Amino acid sequence: MIISRTPLRISFAGGGSDLPSFYHHQQGAVLSTSIDKYVYLAVHEFFYPDQTLLKYSKTELVNNVFDIQHPIFRECLSMLNLSGLDIASMADVPAGTGLGSSSSFTVSLLNVLHAYKRHYVSAEYLAKTACEIEIERLGEPIGKQDQYAAAYGGLNFIRFNGDESVDVEKIIMDPDAKKQLENNLIMIYTGQTRSASDILKNQNKEMSSEAKRNIVHQMVEMSFVLKDVLQQNKIDEFGKILHEGWILKQSLSQGISNQDINDLYEKGIKAGALGGKLLGAGGSGFLLFYCPQNKQEEFRQKMSGNKELPFKFDNSGSKIIYIAE
Repeated sequence: MIISRTPLRISFAGGGSDLPSFYHHQQGAVLSTSIDKYVYLAVHEFFYPDQTLLKYSKTELVNNVFDIQHPIFRECLSMLNLSGLDIASMADVPAGTGLGSSSSFTVSLLNVLHAYKRHYVSAEYLAKTACEIEIERLGEPIGKQDQYAAAYGGLNFIRFNGDESVDVEKIIMDPDAKKQLENNLIMIYTGQTRSASDILKNQNKEMSSEAKRNIVHQMVEMSFVLKDVLQQNKIDEFGKILHEGWILKQSLSQGISNQDINDLYEKGIKAGALGGKLLGAGGSGFLLFYCPQNKQEEFRQKMSGNKELPFKFDNSGSKIIYIAE
C-alpha cells in the first residue's frame, strides 16, 4: 500500500488572475499558503487484477478504466495506463468549501500513482500535469493556482505568464512574524458548499470586458503589495489589504457573494476582525478573517454560533507518507 497526502490552500490576494482569460492579456499573480488540512489517497493492488475498485463519496467497481464515472480518476488512470487497483480517498474538509480540494485531489492522485509505478515526480510536474488534466482534458473553467499551491506547499507568490509558464516564489518572513500572522487568521464556515464551476464560467465570460480585467489587475497589484508587506514583516496591514481585495472581488461577477455571506462578514468585522475575505471562487465555503489576538476572545464569543476551523500553515506540499511493500 502507498499513501499520499496533499494540503489544501487558502488564497490571500490575486484570485481570478490565474484564469487564462486574464493572464493571456497580462501577467497574473496570487499570494497563497497551504494549510494543515489534507486530501489523502491510498492505493493497493486489487484482489481481482482485471478490475479496478474506487472508494470516494461513492464506490465504483469497473472492468475498464474508461468506464469510470469520476472524471479525475478516469483521466489519471488512463493517462498512466494503470488498472487492477484498489484506491481510496479521504479528506479533512468537505469539497466545495473554497480550499482547492479538487486540485489537491488531482495532485495527490498523480503523486500516489507515480509512486506505485516507482517513479519520482517533482512538484512542478505534479502541478503542471494536474492543470493539464483538469483544464485541458476535462475542460474545467478553472485557473492554475490551486494545483501549484497543493504541489509545492508553503507560503508562495505565484505568477501566471502568457506563455502558460508559472513561477513559484517562496515568501521569506521572520519566523515570529509568520507565527503571528498564522495566529491572527481565523476561518469561519458559512455552512454552504457548492461547485465553483458556474461562478468561474461566468467570471471567464466577464473577463472579455476591459473593465473587469482592470478590476483583476488591481487585485494583482494588491498581491504585490501584500507580498512586500509580508516580506517586511508588517503584518498589521494584512487585514486592511484582505478587506480591500474582498470588496474588489465582489464586483467581478454575480454569485461571488450573497446576503447571508455579507451578513456573516459584517458580523465578523463588528466582532473585532480588521478584514477578511471569502475563500475560493465564491458563493459558499469559508470566510477567512484577520483578527489580532487581543480581539480574538471577543470575536469568538460573538461568532460562537458559527463553526470555526482551526488550522496552521503547511510547508511540505504533496508528499508520499507511507509505503509498504
